[in-house]
Amino acid sequence: MLTGTRGAQPLRQRRVRPRFWFLDFYGSAIGKKAVMAVTGIVLLGFVLAHMLGNLHLYQDAAHMNHYGEYLRTIGEPILPHTGFLWILRGGLILAFIFHIHAAATLTLMNRQSRLQGYKGGRDYVAANYAARTMRWSGVIVGFFLIYHLMDLTWGVGGADFNRGEPYQNLVNSFQREGVAAVYIVANLLLGLHIYHGAWSLFQSLGWNNPRFNHWRRVFAIAFAAVIVIGNVSFPLAVMTGVVE
Repeated sequence: MLTGTRGAQPLRQRRVRPRFWFLDFYGSAIGKKAVMAVTGIVLLGFVLAHMLGNLHLYQDAAHMNHYGEYLRTIGEPILPHTGFLWILRGGLILAFIFHIHAAATLTLMNRQSRLQGYKGGRDYVAANYAARTMRWSGVIVGFFLIYHLMDLTWGVGGADFNRGEPYQNLVNSFQREGVAAVYIVANLLLGLHIYHGAWSLFQSLGWNNPRFNHWRRVFAIAFAAVIVIGNVSFPLAVMTGVVE
């Protein structure tokens, strides 16, 4: 009787699917710095546009309310009513999440490098920025942003709120001295955060040259000052009766 055995079949190697390129890029310190810089630019642009839009407060209620309604109609009829605003909000939320996550993970990478005795701290310059600002001013401003949305967007902040009337809502909110004071302090901290961010983003993107450091500092100071002066002027104008 003939017997035979089949030859052992070679084991098939499991095919490893390549990771998405962004995950590899974002997993590095350089990638996190770049993401934090790009999202920072997006958030800085929004803060500037938001402040400039609120300058309609110094015209009158009609102009301010018309500006608020205009934002809801951008993109019509291609987009539905408020469609552009929701796209903008979604993009800002993603930028905010990535900005915070990149800052936090860079800080952890920086701590781990110190524990391991890493001497060349070039890849973790942005982590120092994250540790200095995100830990304090960023967190405080983040909590204030939530209250600011509750107060002037969702209408649950405690002041008289009328949907579609941003002028009256803003005046009603800032007539409360405690809220106005918190708003002023939060914007001073926001200015500190913006200064460090505007200074660091050039280095995070690799646009770093000692010859331009003076202009980087001037830009960071000027940008932060414009935002702070503009935003702080709103509660001061209401409390002093310039805007009624």
